[in-house]
Amino acid sequence: MHIRHTDEDGSSSRHTVYGSTAKEARDKAAEVRARLRANLPAKDRKITLGEFTSEWIDSALEASDRKATTKNLYSTMARTHIVGSRIGARPLDKLRPSHIDAWKVELKDRGLAESSIRTAYTVLRAVLDTAVRDKAIAHNPAHTVRRPKVNANEAAYMTPEQVRSLLAAAEGSRYAPLLAILVNSGLPRGEALALHWSDIDLDAKLLLVRGTLARMDGELVVTETKTAKSRRVVPLSPTAEKVLRHVRTRQRAERLMAGSMWQPTPYVFTTELGEPCDPRNALRALKTAAKRARLPSSIGLHTLRHSAASVMLSAGVPLKVVSEVFGHASVAITGDIYGHVSPEVSREALTRLSDALS
Repeated sequence: MHIRHTDEDGSSSRHTVYGSTAKEARDKAAEVRARLRANLPAKDRKITLGEFTSEWIDSALEASDRKATTKNLYSTMARTHIVGSRIGARPLDKLRPSHIDAWKVELKDRGLAESSIRTAYTVLRAVLDTAVRDKAIAHNPAHTVRRPKVNANEAAYMTPEQVRSLLAAAEGSRYAPLLAILVNSGLPRGEALALHWSDIDLDAKLLLVRGTLARMDGELVVTETKTAKSRRVVPLSPTAEKVLRHVRTRQRAERLMAGSMWQPTPYVFTTELGEPCDPRNALRALKTAAKRARLPSSIGLHTLRHSAASVMLSAGVPLKVVSEVFGHASVAITGDIYGHVSPEVSREALTRLSDALS
């Protein structure tokens, strides 16, 4: 049975359906006509999910306005967990929600973290949304699959005494000033390493956060901040100001010592030759200091940021203020991450209430 169709652009096409009986052919024809009336493809493409995902990486993902680091992450997740996998070998027109559920279980059995499984699902859903947009399929089967759950874990943090021990153990290291800035400002590693001297006003005691330094495809690059709120002005504490003045003095001396070998970059934190610091080396320096100070091996650079928030909240700094300093998209995010501080703050509030009513 043949079905002729003219789309909105005036282009005509002919679709053929077959059936073992006349009724089956009529039913298939009715289904095709219904899809065409709904502006859907007459038939889903026979291309496999893996093949379409490869196309998506080079086209839709590359053309999107996502951050460069996000594109890099999504591309890696797509190639690792979709292209070439069992689900990737399945034709788009044969892909069902149950197949996606089985894929989630497979990822879990392979030991992937909850957050990684959720990201992989987000990528798959984006791929299939593009397939619907391009009329390769009529519906996205991922829409009816529950988004993988990620249990919220309270951020690990150090006590002020542990922070002091860590910084003391790091003394003499090239990265000691960076560690001090991280814990005294609450900046993430990437934001601190992306700082230019033009972002720093030591007289006004302010710094501007406008990007993140990360390694992508073997190169160190600065990308835009994650959200509009992430681009922010952060006041400098007396300690942070002192550390940055020391860094500036040291950098000037190193530039003179390096002579013609000096690389004239604008970064605050650099190597002995003026090049930007590799985030991985900063992590190694922290791990070495943590081991020397006999602190838990689980401590990472983000622990310093969490410790800064913990101290501020425990000292009674309003959650909204901490959220603005940290550049979170909402106060709710700050509360979810730093829930471990809430009991102490709440206890103090209720004690004051009790004293006032007594």
